[in-house]
This record gives sequence, structure tokens and C-alpha cells, in this order.
Amino acid sequence: MSSIFTDDVRTAANPYKVLIAGGCYSGLSAAINLLERCDTIDSPIPVEITIVDERDGFFHVIGSPLALATRSYAEKAWVEYKDVKVLQRPDVRFVHGSLNKIDCETKMATISEGQTTRTETYDFFIAATGLRRAWPVVPQALSRKSYLMESGTHIDSVTNSTAPILVVGGGAVGIEMAAELKEVKPNVNVTLAHSRDKLLSAEPLPDMVKDCALELTQQTGVEVLLNHRLTSATPAKNENGIGVFEVEFSNGHKMVASQVIMAISKSTPSTDFLPKAALSTDGYVNIQPTMQLAPETPNAASHFAVGDLIHWSGIKRCGAAMHEGKFAGLNIHQIMLQHIQGREPVFNRLGEIPPMIGLAVGKNAVSYGPEGMNHGPQVMQRFFEDDLGFRIVWDHLRLGGMNA
Repeated sequence: MSSIFTDDVRTAANPYKVLIAGGCYSGLSAAINLLERCDTIDSPIPVEITIVDERDGFFHVIGSPLALATRSYAEKAWVEYKDVKVLQRPDVRFVHGSLNKIDCETKMATISEGQTTRTETYDFFIAATGLRRAWPVVPQALSRKSYLMESGTHIDSVTNSTAPILVVGGGAVGIEMAAELKEVKPNVNVTLAHSRDKLLSAEPLPDMVKDCALELTQQTGVEVLLNHRLTSATPAKNENGIGVFEVEFSNGHKMVASQVIMAISKSTPSTDFLPKAALSTDGYVNIQPTMQLAPETPNAASHFAVGDLIHWSGIKRCGAAMHEGKFAGLNIHQIMLQHIQGREPVFNRLGEIPPMIGLAVGKNAVSYGPEGMNHGPQVMQRFFEDDLGFRIVWDHLRLGGMNA
């Protein structure tokens, strides 16, 4: 049997080395599912997992709109990796740093950690670094301490507003930011401006979903301005000397806003560390249905990519990211079994993902998928509960421990 490994003897002193770039939904899912399989009592497999992330903890990205609206939720939404109980074990190591380069041919990673740059070899690599999203779509802080300062400053600025808060961009993030802010601070006037005639205009969704999103947003008390493309937001002072923004749109409409929150930044895949041959023209990772990199990449069988950075069908979602991470973990386990036992691997394969969405809008939510559209408070409870899905994700990934 041909082997993808340079050393065929694996023991506790010489385990399989798995390097994961990214410690959010897909990266943690891959690690947890792989460990669960490797821990099997009748045939345990020695493994050493290193998870590299620029942040010092797991941040619940779905909850970002609420984390930037209320301090109590901000405290909850970021959990330092040392408090993720399921991964507090001697064969898992977290590195607070970033990947500079992956050499697929030599299976060597260049990692920056603080002011230090070093190299590290691996047997398997999983890219799970997701998309780079600008402030305030997600916090830019890299430590929990600085994140709480960053989010606290933002919360103070929007909740002490006298003029309306303007959220620019009627995609999922803009809708949720505007609705959560209005829900948490009903006395604050919130306006959502979108350049097109439908909300969610960039998503491959039927008009009934977009129209429902508009209706639910308006029900929260948010004023929605469609066909309003922002042209300028000029700092000024009102009659009381308080700083505001004089806003103008391309249709000539003008308004004064206390704060202007931009929710329209284009997210870009965080894949600079990978070879160009592994990427699509827009920087997403080309993968096979097994989550392995495309065959033209050297040692493609040992390299995986999961989550928002993959070039695949479907709307980028947390559920899909965790599902893809699980497949990567299970498929790596299959390759290990092939190496140890000589049996042909049985891979999990990712199928076509149809357009699906779950959108939280105040106390309501709208969902859409192959089964059709649903909306209302019962959809909110099913998809998000009362914490924008934090408990659902925490328990699904068993982050509080395998028996949590």
C-alpha cells in the first residue's frame, strides 16, 4: 500500500500531527470530531492537534449584531480557548498567532506568534480561517480583553445617540444589526438604508423571502430606506454642539445621523497562506467533495479546507461550516485507518448545497430552504433561541465538554 506519510510507525511518542488554521465553527468541529473517533477504546489512534488562530478565543460570529448592542451578551459571545473544556487535553494545543505560509509539498507551515516566526511540520492540514470581515460586521480585536473594550465603546456611542443611528447595507448583517439594536434599545431611532429595491438583494433567494425580511424589519420599528445609495457622511455638529453626521444619498435624500454603521463591506477569504494553485480566481479554496484540496495541489490528500473559505455552492452559514468541519475530521480518521489497517477509506462527501438561510429579526426570524419559507417567533426559537444561537452551537460542538 502506498503511504502519504514519511514515517509509518505511530505511537503516543510519535502521533499523527494535525494542524488546523482557524478556531471557529468549522475548525473546532473538525478537531472535536476527529478526536472523538481517535479516542475509540477498541482502536485508539495517537494524534496531536495544533489550532492556530489570530484570536485568543472562540467568538460566536452569528451573535455579532447583539454583541455590539449589549454588554451582557458581548461578555458571553467570546470565550477564551482555555475555557473551551472539550479541548483542554494534552494532545491539543492552541497557538495565538497566524499562518504565513503552507508548503504543501514539504508539509511545513510557517507560523507567526507574537514577534516570533517559526516552522512546524504536520501530517494533515485543515484550512478553516473563514472570511475577513470589516468592522463593525465583526470585532477586529484579537484578545477578549481588547474586544470588550472595542465593543463597549461602540455600544456607548450608539446607545447614547440623540439623532437616528444609520445602518448602511440591507444584507443579512445589516438587517440583524439594525433589528438587534432596536430590540435592545427601543428608545433609539434606527434607520436601515439599502441601495437596491429589495433587502437581501445579493442572495439567491426568492422575492417572498426578501419581502418577508422587509416586513419583519419594519415590525421591529426600524425605518427602512430602499433604493438609497449612500454618497457621503460628513462629520458635523448639531445645534447643541454634539457630533453628528450629515448624510446624503444618490437620490438626493438627506438626513442627520448620530452614527453611521457600515454593513456593506465585501468579505474576502483569508487564504493568503495557501499556494495560488489551490485557490479560485477570487481567493476561495478549490476542494473536492471529500473536503480535500483539488488534485493539482501537491499532497492534496493530506490537505483539507472547510467553512466559509471554500469554493462551493450555497450561502455561507454556520451550520454548513460545522458540517464541513465534521466531514474533514471523519475523513482524516479514515485515512489514518487506511494507514494503520490497510483498509480502503470510506469518505464522507459534500453534496450540492441549495440556497438556505436563517435570519434573526428582532423577536422573529425567517427561514428558507428546500422545504420552503417559514417565519415568526417559533422560527426564532428553533434557529436562534434567545441568544442568537450561542447555546445551540455550544452544545452541538460540545464545547463545554463531551458530556455537556
